Amino acid sequence: MKLKPLIALLLCLPALAQAGERNDIPDCYGYAKVDEFRQPGSGRELTVIVDQTVPMPESIQKAAWGQINRFVAPGDKVRLYSFSAFLPEQFMQLRFAGELNQPLAGKVRDSVGMQSLRSFDKCVAEQQAFFRKKFGQAFVSTLREASEDIPRSEIFHSLRDIGSDLAGQQADQRVILLLSDMLENSDFGSFYANNRIRDLQAQAELKRVGEKQLFADLQGARVYVAGAGLVTKDVKQAYRSGKTMELLQDFWQGYFEGSNASLVAFGSPSLNVDLK
Repeated sequence: MKLKPLIALLLCLPALAQAGERNDIPDCYGYAKVDEFRQPGSGRELTVIVDQTVPMPESIQKAAWGQINRFVAPGDKVRLYSFSAFLPEQFMQLRFAGELNQPLAGKVRDSVGMQSLRSFDKCVAEQQAFFRKKFGQAFVSTLREASEDIPRSEIFHSLRDIGSDLAGQQADQRVILLLSDMLENSDFGSFYANNRIRDLQAQAELKRVGEKQLFADLQGARVYVAGAGLVTKDVKQAYRSGKTMELLQDFWQGYFEGSNASLVAFGSPSLNVDLK
């Protein structure tokens, strides 16, 4: 089967749910009718979260897409969320959720019929291309919907809700790629003051987060941030001092520690390391 016809077939196949989990990627075991030989996944899960209150520069968008492509491998789970504020059509949404299949290997292959094995191998070989196409479409659409006209940014509540969602998913290793300016602007308070980013006092702010029960449970994830400190047209003082950004990073370092996660890299705004 040639490349384009196989991808077209995958596009037409129904996505199958594994153990009750949403899966937007058609399952090659079901397609080839070799479900009894199913191999366990990699145990890795990548969660991409897009803050739609700030349009990301094209350079950050492209870099994030490259990092996603380099990271995702056979057997991985991938999820895509968007959030902004609690407004009509602007609430937190799960845009994509899927799992790539592990190839059959070793002695297991000897037990599979030749025709079924050939169908399965071709399907797995093109599953990555299918993932890039479908996830890429959802990722681009999510980024393009971002707007500076949304007056609020509910980062804490959104991360708390996403953490609750992740608790229902099985994974041994979790990585979060968060595209956001990381500037909360909600009923909790604002990270802006006098048309500039505030110099946060991390311990005082974290104490308030705890009092408001706004820490999340991010299930032990390693967190990578891109876009931190991006300023919008409404912020007259576009200059961000090194001290201001250090204080912002200190706060989020403490927030993620309090949310059962670890901040690995803080792109302010560019994330210059690969996901691991």
